Amino acid sequence: MRVVIDVGIGPWGLGASLLLVLLAVVVSLTRHLGLERDLLVAVVRSIGQLLLAGWALRLILDQDTHMAWAWLWAVCLVPFAAATARRREPRLRGLGWMTAAGYTVGLGVSLAVVFGLGVLPLEARVLVPVSGMIVGNSLKVVVVAAARLVDGVRDRSGEIEAMLGLGFGSRRAVRDVAADALRLALLPQIEITRSVGIVFIPGALTGLVLAGVDPVDAAMVQAALLFLILGSAAITGLVVVLLGAGRFFTADQRLEPPAREGG
Repeated sequence: MRVVIDVGIGPWGLGASLLLVLLAVVVSLTRHLGLERDLLVAVVRSIGQLLLAGWALRLILDQDTHMAWAWLWAVCLVPFAAATARRREPRLRGLGWMTAAGYTVGLGVSLAVVFGLGVLPLEARVLVPVSGMIVGNSLKVVVVAAARLVDGVRDRSGEIEAMLGLGFGSRRAVRDVAADALRLALLPQIEITRSVGIVFIPGALTGLVLAGVDPVDAAMVQAALLFLILGSAAITGLVVVLLGAGRFFTADQRLEPPAREGG
C-alpha cells in the first residue's frame, strides 16, 4: 500500500525556506551585485501571486464548480502571456498580438492532442495545470526568439539588404535570421527534455510522487508533459518568428532594421 505524504508546510515552513533567500541577499551584498531590492520584490510578489493562485485554484478545482471556469482560466492565460511577452521585449512591434496568435495555435493543438486522444482525462484538475505549464514554458521561448530576431535583423541588416538588392523577396532575405532566432530559443527547452531524470527531477514528477502516485506512472505523465511543452513552444515560437520577421519590412519590400543600442 502506497503512503501519501503530507506536504503541507504552513507559515513556519515557508518562513524557514526564506533562509536561503537571505543567503542570496548576503551574497549580493558581499559581492556588490546590487540585487537586494530585486530579491525582495521577487519574494514578496511570488508569495502574493502564488497565494492568490492557490485561492483561485481551490475555487476552480472544487467538485461543485462548473468546468467552464477551468476553460476560462486556460483561455485567460493567452492574453496575460501575450502582455508579459510584450513587456519583456518591447523592441518588436506587435509582439503582444503575435504571441496571442502563436498561443492560440500552440496551446490549442496541445490541448486537442492531450484530451482528444485521451492522453489525460478532461478534468479541471488536469486542464488548469497542464495549460499553465505549456504557456509558462513556451513564454520563455517566445521572449528569447523575439529578442534574437530583433538582434539578428539589426546585426545582419547589410546581408539582408544585399539579398533584397539581388532580387530575393523579404521572406527569403530574412529566413536565415529567423531560423537562427528560433533555433537558439528552442535549445534550452530541448536540453531540459534531454537531461530530465538524470540531471534534475522536474516539478510535476516530484509533485506526483509526493502525492503518492507510483513513480513509474508519474514519470510517464512527466514525459508526456515535456513533449507537449516542447511541441507547443516550437509552434508558438515559429508563429512569432514568422510574423515578427515581416515587421521589419515596408509595403514596397524595403528593410527597416531596429535602431542600434545607443544610436
